[in-house]
Amino acid sequence: MSAIEIPLRPPDPVAFAPFGHLVLPPDEAGKRRFYSETLQTRPDGSAPMLHTNHVLPSSLPIKVIGIERHPHAAQCFFPANVSRYAVLVFPSDDEGDPILGSGLAFLMPGTIGVIFNQGVWHLGATVLDRPGHFTVLMWRGGPQQDDDFRTIPPLTLVAPDASAPG
Repeated sequence: MSAIEIPLRPPDPVAFAPFGHLVLPPDEAGKRRFYSETLQTRPDGSAPMLHTNHVLPSSLPIKVIGIERHPHAAQCFFPANVSRYAVLVFPSDDEGDPILGSGLAFLMPGTIGVIFNQGVWHLGATVLDRPGHFTVLMWRGGPQQDDDFRTIPPLTLVAPDASAPG
């Protein structure tokens, strides 16, 4: 069986919507765009956690052998110093397992953040071009474990197809 290849696509709020939100600035100066509703669902006894991370760069194509999800809270990534990064998400089947053949991958500029909905399977922070930093916000604590890591059969994120319609 050949490995799955998933081409990176441009950011697309509609395609990403089943998995969460793209964090985009408002269209007009002086305006605000709110994402607070994504933080409403959280485990009892949890508290907001805000941290920064330092991510070493990957090069395309990217071999993926592990994904993660947070079953009880959304996870928000805000690029603090990132050139470009890869986002990979998967829908889940009725048992909550990732549907690997239906993954979507996005090539994100360092000017757009992402919020993964509660329970969404996704690739961990993966930057391209140079080392990067994200600010990450999510709920932590409480009685329920909220990190679910899964090893998957290898799949590959590949550069966007220049001949594909944009």
